[in-house]
Amino acid sequence: MAPRKDHAAEGPAGFHMADIRRKRPTPRRAVAVGEIDPGTAYEALVAGTLPKGDAMAMAEIAGLQGAKTASQLMPLCHPLPLELVDVRCVADPERRIVRVYCEVATEARTGVEMEALAGVNAALLTLYDLTKPVEPALTLGGVRLLFKEGGKKGLWLHPAGMSDDEHTQYRPRALPRLDGVASAVLTLSDRAHEGRYEDRSGPAIVAALSELGAEIRAVEVLPDGVEPLATRLRALATGGVELVLCTGGTGLGARDLTPEALAAAATRVVPGLGELIRSESRHHTSLAWLSRAEAVLVDTALVIALPGSPKAVSQCMAILSPILAHARAMLHGLDHAEVSHRHGR
Repeated sequence: MAPRKDHAAEGPAGFHMADIRRKRPTPRRAVAVGEIDPGTAYEALVAGTLPKGDAMAMAEIAGLQGAKTASQLMPLCHPLPLELVDVRCVADPERRIVRVYCEVATEARTGVEMEALAGVNAALLTLYDLTKPVEPALTLGGVRLLFKEGGKKGLWLHPAGMSDDEHTQYRPRALPRLDGVASAVLTLSDRAHEGRYEDRSGPAIVAALSELGAEIRAVEVLPDGVEPLATRLRALATGGVELVLCTGGTGLGARDLTPEALAAAATRVVPGLGELIRSESRHHTSLAWLSRAEAVLVDTALVIALPGSPKAVSQCMAILSPILAHARAMLHGLDHAEVSHRHGR
């Protein structure tokens, strides 16, 4: 007999608010859209001469309020401190409709798509309310999310696509690509090297780099220790590899010597990346402060040592992915403004 479900632990009727305590705050942005067909009231609506006043101006204010009160309207929606709400009512004379856009942004552990959709709906209902005295046969429709950014999945675009004007206005930002960047993935583990343990962290890094378009030239498992890794790093740098991601050997154990190997091979250190990994990983676990993750340059190759667990590796790749292309561009002397422009920043 199946154990009885504890509904009290989940809330009324088994519903529960998602637990986001171990998620990492990231910049989040979402844009939603919807439209109203005002029929014979189109000219008055666009001209702002409806009996109740300028409906489009009032709708933009209502959309702001709608986005800010999303969590009050939807019981399981997390309340968020929003950093940007921008509502636009745009007339389309060819179709004789008004489209409403709501852009919302913040830095948080969860996304802002519901806030964007709430803003659009509040604005549309306000347009409806102010237009119905002139034309009661109104139609609302086309409400959807155009795109959302941030979090573990990065950029998501609605399959219905976006117009050129929408792209120009909002510039959806995907992760900067590493197309063609010569890369290597090295796992440091005595057990994996001896065949007593299946390496799952290295393949996780390979998958993340491949998704960004990197050219994976080497995937290897090395024993723990200083000299094997230091020697291999020098050889990879000499052979033209630009990015090396290592996993394992960053703890406090006697054989956790990856940082020492990086120091032995380094021509320069990049201390900020290790600090970034620890600081951001603390949102997932307080044990992140025990990590000795480091980053160095071996000639012109950027080498980063990540923790050994597959879960930690995936979390660290999410932390690093937004800046890896920029780091490589700096190594090759590209102008910072040019790099930022290329990636829509």
